[in-house]
Amino acid sequence: MTAAAELLAFAGVMALGQFSPGPDMVLLTRTALKNGAKAGIEMALGIACGLTVHACVAVAGLALAFDRLPLLRKVTCWLAAGYLLWLAWRILREVFGGSDPGNAGAPAGKINGRGPFLRGLFCNLLNPKAAIFLAAVSAPFLRGERPGWWPFLIAGIVVVQGGVLWSLWAWLLQWKPLRLRYERAAKWIDGAFGIALAGLALRLMVG
Repeated sequence: MTAAAELLAFAGVMALGQFSPGPDMVLLTRTALKNGAKAGIEMALGIACGLTVHACVAVAGLALAFDRLPLLRKVTCWLAAGYLLWLAWRILREVFGGSDPGNAGAPAGKINGRGPFLRGLFCNLLNPKAAIFLAAVSAPFLRGERPGWWPFLIAGIVVVQGGVLWSLWAWLLQWKPLRLRYERAAKWIDGAFGIALAGLALRLMVG
């Protein structure tokens, strides 16, 4: 297999992983629908920054620490679960209480400028499965004799592709028929997103 074919195969596997159901995807979809493309793209960039750390860890082979130090993995899972439960509580409180405690006084559809970016960053950083997935997917593409720049290219594909594809997803969610459907059932859809995040948190705690 040529280098170009290997890189395309790696990018394809990464794309499938990025669009599989998970905390990042749930949170990004809800944010883009609720607050618009700008907030969604900011969150996508936050997720991409988190991926920078995970990609470096995966390329360096340090993700093996999760296998060698079960306590580290367990603590990280509980931190991630706590953060997801906090996000779920904020969404459900907004749905059933009528306001977002973190955005009191903000105009409709507007949120704190740093909020989406930081939520995306922490959601990704605290997800141990992201590190494990990247380590597993990257390993076959890092074996054998490789030029010195190869690991940096692999890590770059992870970060750039993640940021671009998730930003594109946030933009596509602004399609008018989709937004009109969301606005008609926003309370129920937001409630479903909150419950989904809580479910992912419980899965981390018991997994």
